[in-house]
Amino acid sequence: MDTPKKNLYRLDELSGYKVASHYHDVRGWKLVDADNRTIGKVDDLLVNKATERVVYLDVEVDKDLIEEGHEPYETSVSEGAHEFLDKDGHNHLIVPIGAVNLDESNKQVISNAIGFDTFRKSKKFSKGQNLDRNYEVQIINIYYPGDTASTTAGSSHSDDNDDESFYNRSQFNRPD
Repeated sequence: MDTPKKNLYRLDELSGYKVASHYHDVRGWKLVDADNRTIGKVDDLLVNKATERVVYLDVEVDKDLIEEGHEPYETSVSEGAHEFLDKDGHNHLIVPIGAVNLDESNKQVISNAIGFDTFRKSKKFSKGQNLDRNYEVQIINIYYPGDTASTTAGSSHSDDNDDESFYNRSQFNRPD
């Protein structure tokens, strides 16, 4: 059985990789939405090695977001998944690096483009879980529902050329 190519790595697991000196290391910083509602805390940075850059923030979501979003019967059995957050501790989500701005003085990351309700409804995962391109596409489609590039990118995730085209969009441009 072939194992799919891993395209995202946590910065913590990569020896020899670090945040460049001209960028802020936002691990441990609070993530808030445009209304200053707490989404969670940046737990790690997700790197695509083929493009050699950080493409996502790995965010441990705030308990208020979990409690408010825990609706186990929101989806019918015939539609598949039964809840956005399961009782097994899925309490992380990813945020594209280009979807945030930095508030350096308060050590906060601000998401002006993605709101609290969107984060609340986003599919979460467990800390340390490997994420595949299908998950990335699902998340991009939730965060940017009108973006047609996100629906086609990722249909094939077997080589680095797909990584280059997938991450070559404004959602993955670093905040200044």
